[in-house]
Amino acid sequence: MDLGGLADKAKQALDSEQGEQRSDQALDKAAQFADEKTGGTHGQHIDKGRDLADERVGRQEDGPSGS
Repeated sequence: MDLGGLADKAKQALDSEQGEQRSDQALDKAAQFADEKTGGTHGQHIDKGRDLADERVGRQEDGPSGS
């Protein structure tokens, strides 16, 4: 499979409900890790970054990202 086909498959997986759940779990885990490493001193910034990443990855409530 070429890289373009692989990228399309990855995008389709992220655009599914299961992909959205997995990406949310990964983002939550990363945000929690960052919060622990900073001693909770940058929680607002970490939450904002997590939310921005979530907007770019997977599905949105009103349809797939990038639409």
